[in-house]
Amino acid sequence: MADPLPPLTAATALRVWQFTPVVSAGLVAAAAAYLSGAWRVGRRHPARPWPAWRTAAFLGGLAVIALATQSSIGAYDDVLFSVHMVQHVLLIMVAPPLLVLGRPVTLLLHAVGNPVHTWVKRAVRSPALTALTWPPVATAGYCTAVVSTHTPPVMDLVLESSAVHDGEHLLYLVAGYLFFLPVLGSEPIRWRVPVLARFVMLLIVMPVDTAVGVVLMIAPHELFLPYLRTGRAWGPSPVADLHAGGIIMWVGSDLVMTALAVGLAMLLVHGPDQAVRRRPEADDARLVAYNAYLASLASRERT
Repeated sequence: MADPLPPLTAATALRVWQFTPVVSAGLVAAAAAYLSGAWRVGRRHPARPWPAWRTAAFLGGLAVIALATQSSIGAYDDVLFSVHMVQHVLLIMVAPPLLVLGRPVTLLLHAVGNPVHTWVKRAVRSPALTALTWPPVATAGYCTAVVSTHTPPVMDLVLESSAVHDGEHLLYLVAGYLFFLPVLGSEPIRWRVPVLARFVMLLIVMPVDTAVGVVLMIAPHELFLPYLRTGRAWGPSPVADLHAGGIIMWVGSDLVMTALAVGLAMLLVHGPDQAVRRRPEADDARLVAYNAYLASLASRERT
């Protein structure tokens, strides 16, 4: 089978992109909704606008998703396993923390009034979401996603079915978001995780990421047969490409997790975690009071 893609070079990396309408529409809609909420909060409360750095973090997360799925990374992920691994690191370890730091749920609660405010708060505190964001479950879900999707049966199916491949991308984003939500976030979920426990969560997943990377790095032969059937006549050999992907997984994951662990360690040593010590009831009271204030400002404008 002839390879439809040219050799991957610096030039083709910038030139060869793929456009996915559904993904693009979703990213544009998410960005528009977030910017609309930030504008609404700033307009109603100019003295306390939505932090610009949180907006930048959320939009950065969306940009990482676009880069991972629609740039040359998305175009070559079925041809080179090393590129596939770059995509995985971006979708499960880079984009989710940025989205979490954007605090989209808190922005929504600040931007809307009742009954939407009440509906959102009930959804965030629902039994299902409470179970999914419980630290042991979130940690287990992250580790399961990383390990299971890098086994030959699952990877072969991903490479042979575009629908399964898209589902894998969604799985990474969801598993990453649910994991990093209690680690980095301060959304009004039920769990208030101490800094030390957040640090432990990172220490648990780091060996899992490393182990997957090392196994791929030392494999004696190509593990994923679809990469042998691409017809690629350029670039590294399949085994060398597999090893490169393992190195990317190992080094990339360790860099991301180590950076986050260092940040949490500094917070643990140098300052109290006031966000963790807040009670959920206090968060609810602050949100209700803040939305009531915004409503009063809106009524003044109408009069």
